[in-house]
Amino acid sequence: MSQTATPQTATAQTTADVPVAAAAARQAGSRAGNAGIPAALTTLGPVTFAKALNTALADALEADPAVVMFGEDIGTLGGVFRITDGLTARFGRNRCFDTPLAESGIVGMAVGMAMNGMRPVIEMQFDAFAYPAFEQIASHVAKMHNRSRGRLKMPMVIRVPYAGGIGGVEHHCDSSESYYAHTPGLKVFVPATVADGYRMLREAIDSDDPVMFMEPKKLYFSKEQVDLEALRAEYEAGTSRAEGRAAVARSGTDATLIAYGPSVPVALAAAEAAAAEGRSLEVVDVRTIVPFDDETVCASVRKTGRAVVVAETPGFASVASEIAARVQERCFHSLAAPVLRVTGFDVPFPAPKLEHYFLPSVDRILDAVDDLQWED
Repeated sequence: MSQTATPQTATAQTTADVPVAAAAARQAGSRAGNAGIPAALTTLGPVTFAKALNTALADALEADPAVVMFGEDIGTLGGVFRITDGLTARFGRNRCFDTPLAESGIVGMAVGMAMNGMRPVIEMQFDAFAYPAFEQIASHVAKMHNRSRGRLKMPMVIRVPYAGGIGGVEHHCDSSESYYAHTPGLKVFVPATVADGYRMLREAIDSDDPVMFMEPKKLYFSKEQVDLEALRAEYEAGTSRAEGRAAVARSGTDATLIAYGPSVPVALAAAEAAAAEGRSLEVVDVRTIVPFDDETVCASVRKTGRAVVVAETPGFASVASEIAARVQERCFHSLAAPVLRVTGFDVPFPAPKLEHYFLPSVDRILDAVDDLQWED
């Protein structure tokens, strides 16, 4: 797939330690329960979101000798959240290794690798730690394909543990997806389920375009009944793909809740609470912000006639703003009320004890639904 140009259409070692043969090989609950999360995401099951990501990384390393992973503490430690646990022991320090604490250097090294036929997968450790690397991302990662008139591809994945819900201190929780979605040339993936965590990470690694892979931290240890062997088989057979396609996570008839990543389980909880009050809410999981699936989102809104966009990011000039604008433009004659947004507030991400005031909640979502100009 060619590189997307706009969202309208997603212990230190050196590079000498990485085998150049890899490059050559490649070229051959209730309303009062504001923090309620649906049973599907909390019932104990065999697979966590973190395990699904770890399995996807292992499978990608196994499948392609050009794939290499590096970042701060992802080698011996297995990452702060243990997403890369066991990969160095299994694949060796040439394939999964630690770097100095230098995000700009990490991304810059990945750019050089990607330009020379490798597929680097790097970790930023925490969302706000990525900002020192933003110049590399915006000026080189996103633009290299266009700058070279298509001669150079940029097959790299930047994994970003992001968003709130874990009580992290300053610089350890932020919602940064809007920066990347606004940057032409980047794909932006935001999985919300265990199954999507696996399949979307595999898709990101296989993409010839650079992907910002946003991993909701609060979902890392959520569990679902998932057959990873079946997921692997489906992916390798090409029968299970998520890129560019939203998913209807819950059917409904009265209004549509549009969410992605960490906001999806909260939207599902709000829909469950609304059902107890006699109102049927459909929930659409966007999945990939870039590319964006207007078709699925708008089909839902045209059916229900009302929409609320739910996202943790501050609302001003955000992905939530873009979604609301796109829906308003495309579904105007089907809307019974203006499109509303429930987002984080336009303030820096708060201290841990204040986080619950900032994040979208079941109550805030249902209050917005109540404001959708119901005649009754």
